[in-house]
Amino acid sequence: MKFSVSREDLLKQLQLVAGVVERRQTLPILSNVLIKFDGSQLAVVGTDLEVEIVSQSTLDAGDGVAGEVTAPARKLLDICRSLPEEAKINLSTKEARLAITSGRSRFSLSTLPANEFPSVDKGPGNLEFKCPASGLKHLIDSTAFAMAHQDVRYYLNGMLWEATNEQLRAVATDGHRLAMTSLAVPVQVENKVQAIIPRKGVLELSRLLGDEDQVTVSLGSNHVHVSGEAFVFTSKLVDAAYPDYDRVLPKGGDKKISGDRAALKQAFSRAAILSNEKYRGVRLALAKNFLLISATNPEQEEAEEQVEVDYEGEEFEIGFNVNYVLDVLNTLDGDEALFTLSDANSSGLVEGSSNRDSVYVIMPMRL
Repeated sequence: MKFSVSREDLLKQLQLVAGVVERRQTLPILSNVLIKFDGSQLAVVGTDLEVEIVSQSTLDAGDGVAGEVTAPARKLLDICRSLPEEAKINLSTKEARLAITSGRSRFSLSTLPANEFPSVDKGPGNLEFKCPASGLKHLIDSTAFAMAHQDVRYYLNGMLWEATNEQLRAVATDGHRLAMTSLAVPVQVENKVQAIIPRKGVLELSRLLGDEDQVTVSLGSNHVHVSGEAFVFTSKLVDAAYPDYDRVLPKGGDKKISGDRAALKQAFSRAAILSNEKYRGVRLALAKNFLLISATNPEQEEAEEQVEVDYEGEEFEIGFNVNYVLDVLNTLDGDEALFTLSDANSSGLVEGSSNRDSVYVIMPMRL
């Protein structure tokens, strides 16, 4: 294998796949990336056996020689970063080594055979559709914060995608809060199709979608496949049944509060400073067009914040984890936040004023 590539092109491709490559692996080859050159197309592949990312670009072949090899991902990325901007990089293989030259710089990396590099089993897709990359990224970013992290209920450590007629819905919950966002997509299905994408796959896919215009999504029985112009993403699915999220959505709440999202965010942020560091609870006391947010901690310190809101109901108190409230307020679009509550022991529903495609549920706390 032999080819030349600009520093910027190779660096971009390596950065696309580097996030999925683990530093410490039981299989040494999983610390490597697979580099494939066919004479005009350069593909760089990284995988951890659960998620696979292929970055691809077209090169001016020149006197290049097709071939493939695997090389240490982090070392190759660090070498590219350290070279001057707009440098030309020459890569070639000889006797199980990858030679990298650029100007007066010379590097030689150890390699492993390309035919030993594992591939994520893709399988056939049951459902395929195209959608704007920005819409899919918004779907993920509006929901991902509510995913669990290292929960024993492993199906919560990921995001549910549910496809129905003309709609893709994303749901994430950690058992204490729930986020749900919908996106219109050109798809027709007889029965809803569900897939649980693991946490790492969700976060990597969000990162990949930033520079794309449109992507093709394929959902299979054991994988999800998303391809754009510069990348191909494949992830295994979590083999489990997701909880019935519809039962969690509070219905019939009669206490409706709306307020300026930025003002509420600032007030909750200030109250959080003196909340209990372990439990993070704040108390919300509502009166007509008035919200009092208060927090205390074991050192007997107190914080109070008063915010004007639109509220016509009876006086009422409820407790929430302030971090959960702030996560929602940071994610919402629009200038207003809308809260729907029923009583102190029932979950609260939060929505934005400009985009009703996203809804959030937060469990109350006893304070």
